[in-house]
Formats: sequence, C-alpha cells, structure tokens
Amino acid sequence: MNLPKLSIAPMIDYTGRPFRAFMRQLTRHTLFYTEMISAYAVLFGDRDKHLRFEEWTHPIALQLGGDDPEELARAASIAMAYGYDEVNLNCGCPSERVQSGHFGAALMANPERVRDCIQALSEATDRPVTVKHRIGIAPHDSYDDLLRFVLKVAEAPCQRFIIHARSAVLQNLNPKQNRQTPLRRELVFQLKREHPELTIELNGNISTLDEASEILKQADGAMIGRAAFQNAYLFAEADQKIFGDPSPIKTRAEAVNVYLPFVEEELRSGASITFLLKPLHSLCNGLTYAKQWRMRVSTAKTLGDIEDAVRFLNSKAQETPEGCAVQTSGSGSDAEKVEVQG
Repeated sequence: MNLPKLSIAPMIDYTGRPFRAFMRQLTRHTLFYTEMISAYAVLFGDRDKHLRFEEWTHPIALQLGGDDPEELARAASIAMAYGYDEVNLNCGCPSERVQSGHFGAALMANPERVRDCIQALSEATDRPVTVKHRIGIAPHDSYDDLLRFVLKVAEAPCQRFIIHARSAVLQNLNPKQNRQTPLRRELVFQLKREHPELTIELNGNISTLDEASEILKQADGAMIGRAAFQNAYLFAEADQKIFGDPSPIKTRAEAVNVYLPFVEEELRSGASITFLLKPLHSLCNGLTYAKQWRMRVSTAKTLGDIEDAVRFLNSKAQETPEGCAVQTSGSGSDAEKVEVQG
C-alpha cells in the first residue's frame, strides 16, 4: 500500500462500516480507520461484528487497543484474515474507560512497552504497523519527551507515527476537554525535520483540504478527525486535491445513490436505518438547505424516504451550484459527542 497522504481518524461510535461505506463513495484513496477495537474484543467477542468490512471499502486500517504484546499479536493475526491494510496501536485516547484498561494515552508513560507491542504486532502480520499517540502526557509533554518516546518505539519496526499534536491530560479532563488543550504542531514539524528517516503524520484540528495540503509540505501525512463528520462532502475533492486523481467528483446525490444498495442490504439483515443514515447528516452542511436535508434524513423510515431525499438533492442542485469544499464549523447533535480516539 502506498503511503496514505490523507486519512480519517478513528472515532468512537462513528467510523464503523456505514460511515466507511458512504465515505468511500466520495474518496477512493483516503485511508479509513476502524473505531478502536480492544484486543480482548477480538480474542473473545463477536469477531465478525467487530472486524468484517466490504472489500470495496479498502484501504482500511484496524486500530487496536491493548497493552499486552502477546494478546495484541494474537488479535492482529486473527484480524489479518479479514484483509486489513494496516494495524495501528492506540496510544492517544485519554478517556477514563480506556485508561482503566491500561492502554490508550496512558501507554505513553511506558515507551518500552509500546516498543514491545509494536514488535509483537510486526511479527504477527506482514502489513504496516503504526502507532497513533499524543505529544506526551502532561506535564511530561516537551519536545524532548516526545523525542524520547518516538525514538524508543522506533527501535521496533514502526512504519508510521501519527501524532495528535496535543498533550494528553489524564486527570480531571474528559476527552472533549482534551481536544481543547493547546495545539502544538511545531513540535511535530520539528521532529520530522530532525528525523527525516521517520514517517510522520499529523493529526489535530485539520478542517479543510487546503490546510491538509499545507501540512503535507512539512509532514508525510495529514489525518482529519471531526471535520469528517461535520462536513462529509469535504472529501469529495480529496482524490483530486491530495492524490492527484483526475476522476470526476460525485455530486451529493450521486454519492447517496451509490450508497443505497449497501443500505438496502443492511436493512434486510436487520440493521437500524437510523444507524445506516447517520453518515449522511452532514452531507449538506454549509448549504442553505442543510437543515431541510438533515430533517429528511433523520425522519426517514424506509428506503423510499431516502430515494425521495435524493430527488430533493437533485432539485436543489439544479437551483444552486454545488460547492465541494464547503466551510463549516459543524452542526447537529453529533458534533460534540464523537470521541476522536487519540
């Protein structure tokens, strides 16, 4: 797999199969991540529920949570049978629930353990093994702290460091508050300058493709998080702007139309239509008819309701030229609920 210049961050309760299936209609090349899946869930839970995905939604990376090298290796071996393109270790999530399992951002306090986990994962799969982490754990979040962590983990064959350019505060701050700590991209850029041999991707408050393009001048990759659910159509231009693919850009209506067979099949399997249509809520954010669109999607009960919504999109497209990279600060009830995992 080629180096993913652009990716969408793993987000709890969001970057599941429906999200990835819809977003793949907008961008062919952007790397998608699963939600974080604990190694324990892979070993002892419903594997198909956690791991299966549609072949046409590649490229997809599996993000694992855990701190036991042996368990992580066994989980990766099982998961690779499903065909993932990459295995990623979560060392960035600051939530109390994750801390109680002794993984996520708390792992940054033990870089030797992270190194051993990456080594074990690398021996369990022939796919790239990567790590997603913070700058550090406050108050140990200086450039030197970041450098010590990265160089120790790099003793194992870690193929990419995806760095959320904030420190993690593990006491007294919840995940939302941890997303509001100071953004320190300059430390990530310094790391790349001083260690060009490392593959470095930056994550943290990237809201437009133009911003991602600027970051790619100083880093190897850019990961977009909440902007992906605040404005899904942002990614309609990703293949052209980031990957240089001249393929035609789908309109909003075209993207939904191609997604409908997936919805229909999932409905036959008993899936909730509310769950399946959740990725569509932000499709028109920033446009004058965004509220009307969200209302149609949120009240849809049948496939026919969605087909009516597509006809609504077509009619609006005829009235108003479609913008691709619409600027938005996000709206709707999901905007503050999504937990970006690390």
